[in-house]
Amino acid sequence: MKDVKILAIESSCDETAAAVVENGRKVLSNVISSQIALHTLYGGVVPEIASRKHIEKINQVIREALDQAGVTLDEIDAVGVTYGPGLVGALLVGVAEAKAIAYARGLPLVGVHHIEGHVSANYIEHPELEPPFLCEIISGGHTHLVIVKDYGEFEILGRTRDDAAGEAFDKVARAIGLGYPGGPKIDKLSKEGNPYAIPFPRAHIEESPYDFSFSGLKSAVLNYLNKCRMTGKPIVEADVAASFQQAVVDVLVDTALRGAEDFHMKKLAIAGGVASNQTLRLAMETACRERGIRFYHPSPILCTDNAAMIGAAAYYEYIKGTRHGWDLNAVPNLKLGER
Repeated sequence: MKDVKILAIESSCDETAAAVVENGRKVLSNVISSQIALHTLYGGVVPEIASRKHIEKINQVIREALDQAGVTLDEIDAVGVTYGPGLVGALLVGVAEAKAIAYARGLPLVGVHHIEGHVSANYIEHPELEPPFLCEIISGGHTHLVIVKDYGEFEILGRTRDDAAGEAFDKVARAIGLGYPGGPKIDKLSKEGNPYAIPFPRAHIEESPYDFSFSGLKSAVLNYLNKCRMTGKPIVEADVAASFQQAVVDVLVDTALRGAEDFHMKKLAIAGGVASNQTLRLAMETACRERGIRFYHPSPILCTDNAAMIGAAAYYEYIKGTRHGWDLNAVPNLKLGER
C-alpha cells in the first residue's frame, strides 16, 4: 500500500500550525507559530487579534512545514484541516487556506474535529496504540471522558457541566496574579506549595458519575482569596495553587479510573493541553500501574494545539473515505461525533 502524506492545518485558537504526517503515525514536520506572548498582554485570547495573526502567519507556517518535511505539494495526497470547535474567525482562516490549496492542486479535502485531533496525538506518540481504549480529553475549552471505539468513533461517557479544567486553571491563575496562560504557571508554582494545605472541594455528580464540574472549585478558590484579603490573613500563593491543582487532579484521576473499571478498559489515554500537567501525568500513571491499566499520554508539544495531531486524525478519516466539499465551513460549537 502506498504511503499517504497529509498536509494538516490547525488554527482553532491562538496557534497557527501546519504539519506533514505520513500514514497517520509518522510526523515529517510539525511547525507551530504561537501567539501566547501577544495574548498575555491582555490576560487571555483576544479572538480578533488571533484571527489577524493567523492570516499573517499561515502561508509562512505551511511553507516551513513542507520544507522541513522535504516534500512539495505534488507529493501530498490530501489536505486535513480543523473546522471546529474553536474561535470562528480563527477557524475560518485555516479552512479557507485548506480549501484554496486543495482546490488549486486537485487534492481531497478532509475536515477534522479538533477534539478528535487531540485524541489522535496518542497515535503519534504510541505507534502500538489502537482502539478500543478510554480517553480523557482535558483542555481549555473541553473536559470529556470517552470510549474510543474505533478511529474517529467515540462513545461519550461524560463531559463538563460548566467550566472546563483548563478554563478553571486560567481563571484561578488570574485570581492569584499569575497571569496567562494559567495551566503551566500553576503547575510550576504548585511544586513549592502544600497540595493539602487548603481543603478545596472535589465535585462528583451523583446521577452522572462520569461528568465533571469545576465551577464550584473555582468559586471556592476565589472565595478563599477574598476572605483572606478581607480578614488580613496572609495568602500563601504556592499553597493555593497546589491545593487547587490537587483538587482538579483528584477528580480527573478518580473519574477516569471509575470509567475504566466500569467499562472493563485496560488501556487509558489522556489528551489536550491540561494532559501536559506533570502532577496529573504522575498521578494517573501511578493509579493505572496499581490497577494493571496501560497508560498513554502524548509529549507536552503534542498536548497543546498542533497540526501533527490533525494530520493523524485526517489520515484515519481519509482512509475511511471521508471527503469534504468546497462548502466546508467553520463550526465553532461542533460537538464530538458530529460531522
